[in-house]
Amino acid sequence: MDVEELRTFVAVARAGQFQAAADELGISQQAVSKRIAALERHVEVTLLVRTSRGSRLSLDGQVFLPHAKKVLAAIEQAEQAVRPGSRPLRVDVLNRRIAPAQAVYRFYRDHPEMDLDAVTLSTDNAAQAAQAVSEGTVDASFRALPADQVPAGVSAERLLDVPLELLVGPGHPLADAPWFSPADLAGHRIWIPGIRPGTEWAAFYRMMSDAFGLSIDALGPDFGDEALMDALADSTALATLIGSADRYLWPRTHDLRRIPLHEPTPVYPHVLLSRSDDQHPVLTALREQLRTVAPRVSGDVWVPGWVVGR
Repeated sequence: MDVEELRTFVAVARAGQFQAAADELGISQQAVSKRIAALERHVEVTLLVRTSRGSRLSLDGQVFLPHAKKVLAAIEQAEQAVRPGSRPLRVDVLNRRIAPAQAVYRFYRDHPEMDLDAVTLSTDNAAQAAQAVSEGTVDASFRALPADQVPAGVSAERLLDVPLELLVGPGHPLADAPWFSPADLAGHRIWIPGIRPGTEWAAFYRMMSDAFGLSIDALGPDFGDEALMDALADSTALATLIGSADRYLWPRTHDLRRIPLHEPTPVYPHVLLSRSDDQHPVLTALREQLRTVAPRVSGDVWVPGWVVGR
């Protein structure tokens, strides 16, 4: 059953004349007649009785009309539900403690009238997250994705470079340094529990290890962020890496130290993935804010060679 035929039938029923319905729909009277004839052939009954003064509903037409209106109303509701801006923007931020989540949160604080939904596809790697964007499961995702893995129809823009910092306890040999270079970390154990093989962050840290001769491992069970902070506070040997914009909390008595890295500054490159044809107004506003206010890392910077360029 053709939707335009239904819409034409309802218009004729409301106007009582074919020409008036044609004017309302912006088509010719002949087109109205063809649509009504096609609809009547489809339902195999006469819906409209032609009179010298126009038309009126037949008995079957009177029965059919409320159902036709319900179908058109349902179609309008379905179209409205997916119209750009009519539903919340669904953004994958990977982890609620890290920089993308904080950037989206700041955007929402600046624009509380905008409707968005922050989700974490934490079990998906970058390729799987890009596929979720392509399939419409989410509108956007922040990932460190190789340029050759961006699916067709998905745009990738590197908008959030986050400098890495070393996090250590007060007894660590590097605890009092104002900053140091990544090469200075050679010989120190860097523990990042939760790194999973096949993920983009596993690839990132593997390349960083190779580039600077570092010992980065994920040995042992991952009991969560709080357990990691406890272990760092009690250790004179353990260190971990976090983003400068990541939000981690620990008891004041832990006295953990965040120490910048320079010469070069390793940055984790968060790439905003979205469908190329996505016109959601909140996505447009988020992208523009990141382009405008996201901090730029100056000086010598290190990123893996495979990541999407700026």
